[in-house]
Amino acid sequence: ALEEAVYLILSEMKEDGVIYAELRFAPQLHTQKEMTQETAIHAALRGLKRTPIPGNLILCCMRGDLNQKENLETLELAKKYLVEDGGVVAIDLAGAEALFPTENYEALFAKAREYQVPFTIHAGEAGGAAEVACAIEMGAARIGHGVRSYEDPAVVRMIREKGIFLEMCPTSNRITKAIPDMKVYPLREYLSQGIRVAVCTDDMAICRTELKKEFEYLKKLVGLTEEEKVQILKNTKEGAFL
Repeated sequence: ALEEAVYLILSEMKEDGVIYAELRFAPQLHTQKEMTQETAIHAALRGLKRTPIPGNLILCCMRGDLNQKENLETLELAKKYLVEDGGVVAIDLAGAEALFPTENYEALFAKAREYQVPFTIHAGEAGGAAEVACAIEMGAARIGHGVRSYEDPAVVRMIREKGIFLEMCPTSNRITKAIPDMKVYPLREYLSQGIRVAVCTDDMAICRTELKKEFEYLKKLVGLTEEEKVQILKNTKEGAFL
């Protein structure tokens, strides 16, 4: 099922005009019926080999208070299967940001730095700008969402000066109310300040979206121009982990 899911998702993305994608999932969430994390990763890798467009995998560690062992296993497997392209290219930290602060995971990501495993961290969605700053200080090259960075101008400067990429997901942010008033969605403001913004879908099934719809939404919402769209796509290419 995991193999088929990877194949089908990338097939749908091809129809949407996508030419390269990085899919993220948490192997530890597939172990409830005795499948191992490694078996889950093998299945996803088999799916990649069948795909109609190039794709890579980002393995998610999960925020929580009882899964340190599982997160460490995810990292160890990411190190084992890490490639420059055509497989596992990075790890992530996902889950309940407001309940489990980013600083709790310093030891995990210190080991990721030691292993030279690239990573992105979900931050600045349910949590504020301080979570984004913490993720960057821990070594994240990209920030999942980062939409609330504007709450602290110093954090915005940090993002720009360090060349951090923001993986922004407008439809998801509307659904989760990460931004109470989408009329002031900060994407264009970030772009104008030289921040390397990427437009992403978050969970396409839950959000009922695809990349093309995200760009159409931004055009309607904030008047995104074709020039800005091109810049966003250039940012996306530069920020890819391959």
